[in-house]
Amino acid sequence: MTITTTPSQRPSKRRVFLTGAAGNWGHKVLDEFRGRADRFDVVALVLSSPKDLAVIRRYEDMENLEVVFGDLTDYEAVERCVRGADIVLHIGAVVSPFADEHPELAHQVNTGSIRNIVRAVKAQPDPSRIAVVGVGTVAETGDRNPPHHWGRVGDPLRVSQYDEYGQSKVIAEKELVDSGLPRWVWLRQTGIFHPGMLEIRDPIMTHSTLGGVMEWVSVEDAARLMANVSEADVSEELWGGIYNIGGGEEWRLTNWQLQTRMTGALGVKDVRTWYDRNWFATRNFHGHWYTDSDRLQELVPFREDTVDAALARAIAANPGLRAAGKIPSWIVKNLVMKPLTRKPRGTMGYLRDGNTEAINAYFGSRAEWNAIGTWESFWPPRPDRAPSQLDHGYDESVPVDEWDAALLQGVAEFRGGSLLSERPTVGDVATPLEWVCAVGHGFTGSPRLILTAGHWCPECIRDVAGYAAQSEKNAFLAQIELAGSSAPRSAEPAEAVPAGRGR
Repeated sequence: MTITTTPSQRPSKRRVFLTGAAGNWGHKVLDEFRGRADRFDVVALVLSSPKDLAVIRRYEDMENLEVVFGDLTDYEAVERCVRGADIVLHIGAVVSPFADEHPELAHQVNTGSIRNIVRAVKAQPDPSRIAVVGVGTVAETGDRNPPHHWGRVGDPLRVSQYDEYGQSKVIAEKELVDSGLPRWVWLRQTGIFHPGMLEIRDPIMTHSTLGGVMEWVSVEDAARLMANVSEADVSEELWGGIYNIGGGEEWRLTNWQLQTRMTGALGVKDVRTWYDRNWFATRNFHGHWYTDSDRLQELVPFREDTVDAALARAIAANPGLRAAGKIPSWIVKNLVMKPLTRKPRGTMGYLRDGNTEAINAYFGSRAEWNAIGTWESFWPPRPDRAPSQLDHGYDESVPVDEWDAALLQGVAEFRGGSLLSERPTVGDVATPLEWVCAVGHGFTGSPRLILTAGHWCPECIRDVAGYAAQSEKNAFLAQIELAGSSAPRSAEPAEAVPAGRGR
């Protein structure tokens, strides 16, 4: 017997508003939704720039895709896309290294866009039916070189010097967490491994510390996560949380391992012949391994990829690079890599120009740079693989619905400050409260933002050069900053960059 259904009996498709669809991550998300056309319609807000147009035109035959050309900083365009949506996947942003050259733009886009999205969702007849997925970054927690290379959500936010992308995401995170929206989640993205990485030729390469670490994720797994989050049957436990995106144990690599595996796959026998050891910064670059990334996998299973498979795809997508190992290393070193290090934002450019602030940020001092040594004294880094955790300043076994004034006050005192709100409602994690930091700055933040996400005084987070001084009164921050950290040092506070737009 054949059973037929009428249109009214068929389950309606979910409508997704996707930002950043023309990016390295975003177009892979489109690929996922193309394969789920029976369940999803997608509306994508895309800039009409030549670069974005070249990517999005490849999807003209995607029948479940509607493209709206516009800007994330334009509220009317954002509201048009939010209208009728079941879920917003906010992937779009201005990211590094472009954000390093355009910090004001990074703030305008990265903070302005989430404000527009929150405003647009609240303007709908029933905001509770629209879920918002915001995306942050591992850069929010900044320099976590060994021995502080393990981390989790709730650790101190301490952005690396000159990283306005990271700063903009700290602000954007607070905007969503304390927005009052009924259905949201914030996902802090790690390094995304994608084929385009093999083509990067930017001075930011010299900022990556050889001894640092990163828990990577493949672009395919990251795209699968976004599509799976959008499914109607996603776990209700997900909403109202902040999570780290990570590929898991196999993807926990040192930066040196990443270098050697990528170049080895290209036929390069010894990548040390391409560089001088002291071209690479020794501090002030983000990245750590996660003790909590498996939690997101439990709630929304998305991991299917392996490092070897992702690397093989990257090589296949860049056939012109397969001959890299056959090129004389002195040519690569002197005609490609060395000039790169001397460009603006390159470490050797800072040394050449006598930029003391930048030298101190990335090496500690010129004397410390002089002491780095050659490859002869280099030993491959092997950081401790036993997970460790920082103290968040309260008994984490206490259920959230029992968080009271005494517990919140204890958290504030652990950070050298105080809770100003006199009678917070026990168990209310969403209502912003008033706090004051050790320096005397007043600010607001919900218990969820402060305890769960690791936020504290916004002014102090922006004072990167003052982290060491803050740590003298802030035991929470001192666990990293004063216990052998390689954080930047400077005699003068860094100049603030006004909030603007940014991915």
